[in-house]
Amino acid sequence: MIVSVASGKGGTGKTTVTASLAVAWPRPLMAVDLDVEEPNLHLFLKPDVSRTEVVTLEVPDVDESKCTFCRKCAELCQFKAIAVMGKAIMTFPEMCHGCGGCMAICPEGAIGTATRELGVMESGVSRGRIPCMTGRLRVGEAMSPPLMRVVRAHMRAESREKGLDVLVDAPPGVSCPAMSAVTDSDVIVLVTEPTPFGFHDFKLAWEAFEPFGTPMAVVLNRAGLGDDRVYGFCAAHGLPILAEIPYRRDIAEHYSRGLVLAEMDRGLGQLFAGLAAKLMAMGKEDEHA
Repeated sequence: MIVSVASGKGGTGKTTVTASLAVAWPRPLMAVDLDVEEPNLHLFLKPDVSRTEVVTLEVPDVDESKCTFCRKCAELCQFKAIAVMGKAIMTFPEMCHGCGGCMAICPEGAIGTATRELGVMESGVSRGRIPCMTGRLRVGEAMSPPLMRVVRAHMRAESREKGLDVLVDAPPGVSCPAMSAVTDSDVIVLVTEPTPFGFHDFKLAWEAFEPFGTPMAVVLNRAGLGDDRVYGFCAAHGLPILAEIPYRRDIAEHYSRGLVLAEMDRGLGQLFAGLAAKLMAMGKEDEHA
């Protein structure tokens, strides 16, 4: 079972919820941080990192002695990562998405491969029992989905091999990275807060993820702050609110120190244990649907 924790905007408590769910989850679990531009799940789970792997992307490398300048590669590339001007051909590795189309379409076999570093993938274990995987984008790299694809492939392979559930900390928002992160999900958890900005971006997230047809549920953070528009929207669209985290100073102080809410006191521990149970039940319902 793969559960992705997402949000319409940053700062709603998505990573806070992910960390607490990881600690409270009753079955063997892997925690994966796919917010590769700003990963911070490790600040809460504090895994002992045992492996760091550099992730690269294959980009075109043209042998001009074979090239006939037919332009087929340039016409195919929608990202303008390769261009032909007269008898000159240029490549722009930073714009390449690594699809391999230019290499496949070249009739002369003039396009080979070079590599561009995307970032790193870190693996470790938290609390002696929670495998953790983190993607970390290289500073200056503009595209995160290619790195996310590699992390997701390792995530799927390891979870199948070891029989693990997976908890994904997705990037905030509704852009390409967020959509890529939730692609494999059996359940999507939307973390929001009952404020005007929180509600606005929560609706955007629901609209973006709803076409996937993946079951969605809501965790309301800072409950008691703001207004009740989130409740009305969820009732109207059949979105279950599975947990409400109270708006309290001691809670804010706890997670601001990088501590896990599920370990703060018995009440919050029970809250996240209950949330985990409800999510597993949703996963079983989806299997039988």
